[in-house]
Amino acid sequence: QVQLVESGGGSAQAGGSLRLSCAASGHTVNSYCMAWFRQAPEKGRERVAEIDSDGKIVYVDSVKGRYTISRDNARNILSLQMNSLIPEDTAVYRCAAGPQLSNSRSCLYNQWGQGTQVTVSS
Repeated sequence: QVQLVESGGGSAQAGGSLRLSCAASGHTVNSYCMAWFRQAPEKGRERVAEIDSDGKIVYVDSVKGRYTISRDNARNILSLQMNSLIPEDTAVYRCAAGPQLSNSRSCLYNQWGQGTQVTVSS
């Protein structure tokens, strides 16, 4: 069981930057993925960025070139650097972790942080 705690959320103006962090503690496994999800009110959950056990990174198109996901494996900290923020980035951001399937390499997220609010004003 992995406990995930996000921090770094807050408010920013369009064009500004925020950096989110997710600290993982508790029992971990060898091969697992971590990702950032976001969900705005009355909208579906969206996987913003993912980094798997091999370091492979995938971003949703809307944040490519603006967001950077990174993973400090030694300290079990997941980070999301968000630059050039736009109002559409406003959402509750949650980090997630879960095992990576050995064959398909897909990630199954079963551990979730509590969420941190990001608000971007125009």
